[in-house]
Amino acid sequence: MSEATGAEELIVERRGAIVWITFNRPQARNALTWNMYDRLERACYDVNADRTIRAVVLTGAGGQAFVAGTDIGQFRAFKTEQDALDYEARGNVIMRTLESVRVPMIAAIAGPCTGAGAAIAACCDLRIGSPSARYGFPIARTLGNCLSMANYTRTAALVGFARLKDIIMRARLMDAPEMLACGLLSEVTPDEESLLTRAQSLAEEVASLAPLTLWATKEALRRVRDTMMPEGADSDLIIACYTSSDFKEGVEAFLAKRKPNWIDE
Repeated sequence: MSEATGAEELIVERRGAIVWITFNRPQARNALTWNMYDRLERACYDVNADRTIRAVVLTGAGGQAFVAGTDIGQFRAFKTEQDALDYEARGNVIMRTLESVRVPMIAAIAGPCTGAGAAIAACCDLRIGSPSARYGFPIARTLGNCLSMANYTRTAALVGFARLKDIIMRARLMDAPEMLACGLLSEVTPDEESLLTRAQSLAEEVASLAPLTLWATKEALRRVRDTMMPEGADSDLIIACYTSSDFKEGVEAFLAKRKPNWIDE
């Protein structure tokens, strides 16, 4: 399959009162390009501008991955501290925009949902998965970077601080049964093939309910969660990780498909 470009990298389509947003780089496990981030943000604005839309489903094309993080090759362009700060700041804007969508957001997860993909799924209101679903931030094994405090807080609010430490510090991915057991997923489909059909029926279910009740609920809970989210307290952490020799080594090792040699600097 040829590499999707431009508008094809992120597909937005209407199915009745439901909007489907599909991350469409299956040959790259739907890893996000800068263009995909921009189109995702615009799609959120478009949903909020159309009062006939009642729910949104996000999923990955190909059935093999939801989103496997940001496309690693793009990090080769990072040269300065500001590049790192701008990247995480831009990511925070995208995640806040996702959470600001007025209708329920449903993540339909098959395969890896990692890095930026895990952050996107955490912004959704409901998450369902197929048996192949996997979730985590394996950055301690791959790039040696860190999350923004907003993403740490958002994910800890879902899975708990102890579990979040466990999956990051062990660079492991939660499987579908664990995701279901801790409440990250509301259900796991019986097989891979039924995931998208179930996502549409779930979206239609929530779309039939009182929209102001659903909006007020998600907004109220977001405001409570945000009391744990300090602003601008992570610049030193981001700079230390992203400008390190370890981060450069992680990027090059990932692209070369070899194990990184960490030196703690």
